[in-house]
Order: sequence, then C-alpha cells, then structure tokens
Amino acid sequence: MDRKIEKKTWTVKRIATFGGIGLFVAFVLYMFIFSDRRSTLIIDRDKITIAEVKRGEFKEFIPQTGTVEPSRTVYLDAIEGGNIKRIVSESGKMLHKGDVILELTNLNRELSVLQQEASFNESINRARETRLNIMRNDLEQRQTLALIDNQLNILGPQYDRQKKLFEKKLISKQEFERTEADYKYNVERRRITYEVYKNDSIDRIRQLRAVTQSEQQMTRSLEGVGKILDNLVIRAPIDGQLSTPHWEIGQAVQTGQRMGQVDIVGSYKVRVPIDELYLPKISVGLPATTDFAGKTYLLKITYIYPTITNGRFEVDMDFDGETPQGIRRGQSLRMRIELGQASEELLLPVGGFYKDTGGNWVYVLDREDRAVKRNIKLGRKNSENFEVLEGLQPGDRVITSSYENFGNNEVLKLN
Repeated sequence: MDRKIEKKTWTVKRIATFGGIGLFVAFVLYMFIFSDRRSTLIIDRDKITIAEVKRGEFKEFIPQTGTVEPSRTVYLDAIEGGNIKRIVSESGKMLHKGDVILELTNLNRELSVLQQEASFNESINRARETRLNIMRNDLEQRQTLALIDNQLNILGPQYDRQKKLFEKKLISKQEFERTEADYKYNVERRRITYEVYKNDSIDRIRQLRAVTQSEQQMTRSLEGVGKILDNLVIRAPIDGQLSTPHWEIGQAVQTGQRMGQVDIVGSYKVRVPIDELYLPKISVGLPATTDFAGKTYLLKITYIYPTITNGRFEVDMDFDGETPQGIRRGQSLRMRIELGQASEELLLPVGGFYKDTGGNWVYVLDREDRAVKRNIKLGRKNSENFEVLEGLQPGDRVITSSYENFGNNEVLKLN
C-alpha cells in the first residue's frame, strides 16, 4: 500500500534562496543608508604634493628684480654744438673733477663770440667815458665855486673896509659903489652856482649809479660770452668713472646731445620696476632683502618715481649697511620687498591649487589614503605661504599641487 509523502516546507534549497535574497536586500539597504555616495577619483600619490598647515611668522612681501646702478650719476650734455677736435679721455677711464674729456670746435660760434666781445667792450668804454664826463662836469662846477669863493674872500673884507671909510667920508661914493656891486654880484653868483651844483650832484649820483650798473652788467655779459668758448671743452663734473659711446675726431655734435656720463665708483643703488597694483602699499623706507654670493643684504626704498609707464612704476633702493662686494653696474638682483610688519599666522604653503580653486576650497587628507574637499578662506599671500583665515587647523595636511585633472570629485583616493 502506497504511503503519501509530505513535502517539507523549509528545504535547504528554499532556505538558501530566501537567505540570499535577504542578504542582498540587507546589502542594498546598507549601501543606501550608510555608504559614501560622494563622487570619488583614484589618483597616484606620487603625482601630488602634500603640505602641512602650520603656525609661523608671516611676512607680506613681493619678489622683484632690480638693476644695479651707481648711487650718483652725472650726465654729460653738450652745451654748445660743434665737431670733435680732440678726444682726451676714453670710456672707462677714472677721472677727477675738472679733467678734460674732449674738445669741440665751432668756427661760427667762435666768430660770433669775438663779435659779441667787441660789442660789449665798446659799450663798456662808452659807459666809462660817460662816467668821466660826469666827473669832469662835477670838477668844473667845483672849480667855479672855488673861484667864486676866492673872489668873495677878496671882495668881502674890501667891501667892509670901504663901507666904513665911506661912512666916514674918506672915499668917494663911486668907488664904494663899484666895490659893493662886485661883492653882491659874486654873492649872488655863488648862490646860483651852488644851487645848480647841488641839483646837478643829485642827478650825477643817479647817473653814476645807472652807468655803474650798466657797466657791471655788460662786464658780466662779457665774462659770460667768454665762457661760451669754455663750453666747447667737455670736462668731468665730479670724480668718477667715465662712460661714453664711441666717438671719432671730426664727428658732429648737436647742442644738448648726450655725450656720456660720469659714475661714482664703489657706491651703488638698485632701480626696481614694480607693478602699479602695489603702488598704494609702497612707501619710502620699506625694507627689502637680496641674496648675493651666498649672503643676504638689506636694502630700503629711498625714492619713488612719480610716473607710471606700461603699468609699472620705479623705485630707488639703497643698501642698508654693507654693500655687496663685486657687484657691477647693470647687474640684476632678485629681491623681496616687505610690505608690512611680520606677524604670527596660520600658514598654508603656496601651490598650483590656487589657480583652480581661487583659494575657496582644498583637498584635505582625513586619513592616509583619502582626501576630501573642504571649504576654506585665505587672506594675504607672499611667495611662500597663504594666510589661512578659516577652514583649516594646525596639522591639517593639504594637497597643494594643481587640481586641473581632478574634475568636480569630492573625494580623492590615494594609491
């Protein structure tokens, strides 16, 4: 007799099937709820740069390149034009003040000077003749007064004596009247002559002053004309080293043409062009440093040129203390100009990430094999570090190399 076989509800196969479905559902739920769904990119650790955020001294400075120049340069410009007659000193020669560098010749100018000198000499002679005439007139008037005084010295006593004799009826009236008339005539004559002399004396003083001033002016002009020919000789204005282009005997030189320059040797400054964006931050006295022959030297800004050319302005910097030995005119020096006082700040090293993020975010390592995107805020910058204002802490490790190939991924996995 056949016996009915009852099927088992939970067979091994069925249990395995439902168990697998349950595990799959659990895995899906886990992935949905707990897994990191952020976009991720796998990168090679060897191709990135990682820097640590640290606290340190922040100095705001700008790197610039300057050109070494003599601390003082005097340019040689031709005051008078002409042709080179003689070259006395060649370029590079050490000169003392007043040394002749070269001589020019200008025949037309020399003839003109001779004519002017003759004209001034003639005018000076006329002025001197005018002075002599004025003095001669003064002398003649004084002689006339002296002659009248002599007559009065004779007629005065004679008039007094005859007056007494006439009163005593000892002489005739006609004789007394003649003496009286002569005496009164000379008294009146002296009064008039002295009045004329006094007025003429005042006018003579004015004339002599004008003649003297005119003569002095013409004498100075004559001396100035004489110095015109001295301008045909180019001399060293200071002690220093001569620098000139190549000149040839007979070469024409125009008035005002630059003939060269004389530089003070051993004393130097640095001329530095700076972008006009930094103009508000640049002031006289700002310090700078430069490295030369393995040693650091200090400089400071001494003059700011007011003109801006092609978006740049220039400053002069003098060495503050020791001057580097061996530097030469025209040599380039790399320097760092400090824009403010140093301060203790949180620092992030400069890197290529900035051009991709604008300093708004960075990738920060949260473990050895992963970096995540984090928003930050940066402040000032120098050639080495950024000032960190928000988003980072000391010890954070940041990818500072370029983010150009990372796209918009929020997580980077490091191999």
